[in-house]
Amino acid sequence: MSHVIRRASELALDETTVTALRAAVKTTADEVVQAIIDEVPPYANALSGSMGGTIRRAVRTALGHYLDLASGNATGGDGGDAAYELGRGEVRDGRSMDALLSAYRVGARVAWRCLAAGAVPAGLPAAEVAKFAELTFAYIDELSAASAAGHADELAARGRDHERHLEHLARDLLAGASPDVLLASAQRAGWQPPVSLTAVLLPAAQARPAYRTLDPSTLFLDDLPDATGVLLVPDADRSHLLRRLTDRTAVVGPARPWTRASASYARAARARSLSSDIRDTEDHLPELVLSADMEAFADLRARALAPLRTLPVATARRLEETLRAWLLHQGRREEVAAALFVHPQTVRYRMAQLRELFPDLASPHRVLELTLAVGLGTD
Repeated sequence: MSHVIRRASELALDETTVTALRAAVKTTADEVVQAIIDEVPPYANALSGSMGGTIRRAVRTALGHYLDLASGNATGGDGGDAAYELGRGEVRDGRSMDALLSAYRVGARVAWRCLAAGAVPAGLPAAEVAKFAELTFAYIDELSAASAAGHADELAARGRDHERHLEHLARDLLAGASPDVLLASAQRAGWQPPVSLTAVLLPAAQARPAYRTLDPSTLFLDDLPDATGVLLVPDADRSHLLRRLTDRTAVVGPARPWTRASASYARAARARSLSSDIRDTEDHLPELVLSADMEAFADLRARALAPLRTLPVATARRLEETLRAWLLHQGRREEVAAALFVHPQTVRYRMAQLRELFPDLASPHRVLELTLAVGLGTD
């Protein structure tokens, strides 16, 4: 409040004027509070009862401190500190800074009217009255600025706490925490659980920009290993979500009940490790199923296709391609030939070779094994 202190040093209130003004402090405080109740709607109920008494005492304290300043008996620090805490308290009580500033404006007007009414009869010269007015409104400006700073700092602190709680919730979801843990985490974060969550993996640098285009309840982390970010999108319209991510390097997992978001995340992560070309995991379910246990898949291929290993590599490759097409087209020779760009007679010849190598080719169990074995392509 150095600016106010400088103004106060230019004002010479005599003892008679100060005494008259101090005698009017209680009445002035009551009028200030009543005017705020009447003119600033957010305070209509807040200043009733015990809260009203607390505020009246605070206003009296501020007025007393102001008179200390005006008489040259204070440094100004306490008033600013109290105003700062007042601003923080307004956030806790759910009121905006606009409401508090309105209260300050009303309070300044009423306080000046009351103080002037006491100072002029006490004989304060006209020149000093002007300085007194300047000091009054400068003091209110300083208090307003201190309250605004407290209000902003409290909002920022609460915002950081809220972000930390949301981040903690996202980590609990990815870790597959129990429903009880997740519910408690969601309550701490003030986050309303949706029906489902859809995990989206993308480069960390794209996570926050993508987050800003999605539902505000989306959870996100941008510090996963390998510079990966993840979004957990509530109750997503899948086609709409994919369109929103068209220009981003994203992998979209399946929608899952919100307490099982870890399953959506796990599938997206597996798809991302499988291929950089996968965007929608729902379009690649066969590959994802076959890649779920790569060692088991390798063992299956080795056993099921063992008869081909007795042949030259080129021959084995041609026969495996033919076998895959034959299984895919359910043995329809013309369609197999078209898929392989060969003559139907070539297909007949190759299938004769395959039936020699796989005598039980008509067996449902053998068909299942071979279908799985050739599902991801050749070696």
